[in-house]
Order: sequence, then C-alpha cells, then structure tokens
Amino acid sequence: MHICCGPCTIYPLKELRISGHEVTGVFYNPNIHPYQEYLRRRQTLQEYAQKAFLNVIWPATYPLEEFLREVSGRDKERCNYCLSDRLKHTAQMAKNQNYDGFTSTLLYSRYQKHDLIKEIGENLSREYGIFFYYHDFRVGWSEGVKISKELGMYRQPYCGCIYSEKERFYK
Repeated sequence: MHICCGPCTIYPLKELRISGHEVTGVFYNPNIHPYQEYLRRRQTLQEYAQKAFLNVIWPATYPLEEFLREVSGRDKERCNYCLSDRLKHTAQMAKNQNYDGFTSTLLYSRYQKHDLIKEIGENLSREYGIFFYYHDFRVGWSEGVKISKELGMYRQPYCGCIYSEKERFYK
C-alpha cells in the first residue's frame, strides 16, 4: 500500500486488515517539500507504523529534483505526474517483490483527485500485470481524523507539493 502520511494510513489499514489482507506500506513521496515537511511526515508514519505493527518500505533516496523537473512549468499536469509517479513506484515494487496487488492511502483523502487515482491505478494494473485494489476509503474520513487527533499525530495542512502549499496559504 502506497502511503502518503501517517493519518491517512489509519482507516485504509484497518479496512484492509479486516478484509483479510496482509499489508506492507511503501513510503515514496518525492512530491513532499520542503525537506523538513517530508521528514516530519516520515517520522509521524514511523511512529504510527510501530504502534500498528505495520512493515513499511522506506526509500533510499529523496528524488525531489526529478519531481521538480517533471512538474515545473506544467501546472495543469502536475497532479497527474505526481500521482502516476507514486503509484507506478508502488506497482513496480509490488510486482518485483511478488505481492498480490497494490493500493494507496490516496484513496482515503477527500482532497485528492479520486477518479484520477483510480484510473491511474487501473492503467498500471494492466501495464504491470498486478492487481490494483480499488476501494473508496473516504467513507472512513471522519473516523481516521478522530483517531489521528486522539493519537496526537501531526496532521499536515496541504498535499505536500510546493504548489499545493502556495494554493493553501497564499492570498
């Protein structure tokens, strides 16, 4: 399961486990910046993963420069690239390590482009020959938010990219 952050992991992880799935997390998010924000989200997930007994695969690198090269000057395509890059990384990893399928916590957020995530996941499923587990986890939004607040988790105020940060705070 691709994981964008700790709070968004809570509900999808619960639902997947209830459905009988064994879950391994993948934290691959070169879209998150500045770097201190990336580290804060990573640390929050590390703490939650330990409590939830969730194995997470952590990236060896932080390919921010590649992400910025791909989205710079392409404002309208940036979300498509960002979602595709993260899901592709997860699908490739799942395929290479013989997992049965892949999914993402991005399907939990009310703020993400849900239909686009689903379309990208299904396309990658066909391309790599690995099952994309689609589930609309947004139904558990309130539950996940409540639990994350009870646990005192860091809850970020934007998706992660510098463009999103500007849209959120620049007036």
